[in-house]
Amino acid sequence: MSALSPPPDATVLEDVRRALAEDLGSGDATAALLADVPERAYLLCKQDAVIAGRPWFDACHRALDPQVRIDWRVAEGERVAAGTVLALLEGRSRALVSAERTALNFLQTLSGTATATAAHVDAVRGTGAAILDTRKTLPGLRLAQKYAVRAGGGHNHRIGLYDAVMLKENHVRVAGSVAAAIALARRAQPSLPLIVEVETLDQLREALAAGCDRILIDDFTAADRREAVRIAREAAAGGSPRIPLEVSGGVDLDGLRAIAEDGVDCISIGGLTKHVRAVDLSMKLGPPPT
Repeated sequence: MSALSPPPDATVLEDVRRALAEDLGSGDATAALLADVPERAYLLCKQDAVIAGRPWFDACHRALDPQVRIDWRVAEGERVAAGTVLALLEGRSRALVSAERTALNFLQTLSGTATATAAHVDAVRGTGAAILDTRKTLPGLRLAQKYAVRAGGGHNHRIGLYDAVMLKENHVRVAGSVAAAIALARRAQPSLPLIVEVETLDQLREALAAGCDRILIDDFTAADRREAVRIAREAAAGGSPRIPLEVSGGVDLDGLRAIAEDGVDCISIGGLTKHVRAVDLSMKLGPPPT
């Protein structure tokens, strides 16, 4: 997928189908009290944010009113200030209020992920380090959240257990060594990217010698991290293929730039999708404030 290419339509529609079924059940008992007439609404962002989730927001409303008109005033991945009117809507009154909460749930959650990602991307700007997500996503919303990470300027790690081989401590233990685990992975899955987690500098040297697509240095001290960068650069200068280094574990926003300035290639952060703080949004009937 490209940076702002959303998941396939079928994925978005299935996400929306589940969410609407959860909320509507046998029907919106309160909306049924309203006269079903043409109505307008506006969508307001109450805080500085990066917007992501328009396909899900739109699909929620169109599922209940295929003729609804949604006029977006901001693009996906755009940074907005508090008080920005994001979109204007025109549709049937009952459908607008019935779709409201589910549509906002998607937009506030995905915008929260995009906003958090953008803050981390800003923190390492100019260092050359990329910000990656992880598999620590909300169940059932992995593709949506990983899309939101891209909208915030981050990059996706593997999507699941199927699209890359990632050798971690338990795999290395069973295989007997880092080199043995790498050899096994190359024989079994030669076409998949191979990521190897190492816990010591000796394991790093072993992974560099055996060869892989990326090495994850997990929970290294600052001194060991800098030494790992030196060792990897020395190996590449000696003619070995350059293998990117990834940092994971114990990463927070305050210490992020220092890690990036040590010369690592990427930093993976589970909190982008795990510690979700929703963006404050509201949708109100009527024209927007002047």
